[in-house]
Amino acid sequence: MIEIFKTNVTGIRRSKLIVSELKNHAPNCCISFDLEDCDRILRVEGDRFSVDSIILLLQNKGHHCEILSW
Repeated sequence: MIEIFKTNVTGIRRSKLIVSELKNHAPNCCISFDLEDCDRILRVEGDRFSVDSIILLLQNKGHHCEILSW
C-alpha cells in the first residue's frame, strides 16, 4: 500500500523528526518527504499503516496533512 499526502512541512529538521515519530508507529514502512515539491509530499509505503493516524499525528504537531488526490 502506498499513500501520498500533501503537507505544509517546510524544514528538513522538522521532516526528519516527523519521519522518526511515524516510524515508531509504523516500523515496517518506508516513509519520506519531498519538500521541494509544491505540495511538500509525505510518502508512506508499507503493508499496514493507518492513514487516519498519520494525518492526526501531523495535525497534533500543528501541520496540515491530507491525502493527495490524483
